[in-house]
Amino acid sequence: MKIIGIGNAIVDVICKVDESFITKNNLVKGNMKLIFDETEFKNLLSSLKIEKTISGGSVANSIVGLSQLNNNVGFIGKISNDDLGEKYEIGLKKENVNYIYKKKKENLPTGTCLILVTPDSERTMCTFLGIAGKINDNDVSADAIKNSEMIFLEGYLWDEGDPKKAFDKAMYNSKKVSMSLSDKFCVDRHKTHFLNLVKKKLDITFANEEEIMTLINAKDFGEVITFAKQTNKHLVITRGKKGAVSINNDKIEEVGVKENLNIVDLTGAGDLFAAGYLHGLINNFSQIECLTKGTEMSSKIIQQIGARLN
Repeated sequence: MKIIGIGNAIVDVICKVDESFITKNNLVKGNMKLIFDETEFKNLLSSLKIEKTISGGSVANSIVGLSQLNNNVGFIGKISNDDLGEKYEIGLKKENVNYIYKKKKENLPTGTCLILVTPDSERTMCTFLGIAGKINDNDVSADAIKNSEMIFLEGYLWDEGDPKKAFDKAMYNSKKVSMSLSDKFCVDRHKTHFLNLVKKKLDITFANEEEIMTLINAKDFGEVITFAKQTNKHLVITRGKKGAVSINNDKIEEVGVKENLNIVDLTGAGDLFAAGYLHGLINNFSQIECLTKGTEMSSKIIQQIGARLN
């Protein structure tokens, strides 16, 4: 296999809301909130009209994008043998992704992410991880990873205890490690660990401008460029309206954004950008061609609802 993704196996439940819903429920627009109480999550969901239900999770979205570009890819993520778990597995297999996990009945349900889309197309997420957050080293197939060219991890999954063991086993057995920092919330929560990963363990890091600047306490983007050169790593950074930048050792390339798009939902923009970039990387594209493919994929996804290309 070309790439194996390891991430939270989450079912995305997409709902349109107005600004007042975000304020009333004390949510930070554009960010992700973890909900640990299943009852609280169900109460939040009960007052909403569901637009769409899709097998999601950040890295899983990227892996599906890679599969749609005809790459041989796989995914490892923990689900329960319940109704949502069944839907999740079917959703991945329909997209020709090798699902490298055998589900069983768990004491927690399959993870769910409530994606709240406001009229300005911004998405705010409320995630009940369920069993997804309980992934451990036994869930990770060392053989599958050894037989792949690269692994792709997500910052959302990283946590002390069992998830860290799963991460460590995956990184130990892989030929090349790429990872997305996922969210400013994750960076704030795990700053020391993430900085160590970026400097010492990861071959390729994906981040948006806010995440990488938070990670290294940068005052301006010039400090990010300096950091990337000093660490001698491959950093790929999306910058919203300013486009995207790839820094690989001393080589810096950047692309602008596509203009005049009919933006309806920003869910999955970063996930599909990573899919396009990684597609280029494993198919020997140049750095600028990788950025261009990433931008093309993210431009497509933001013109439809959800994080999977129709």
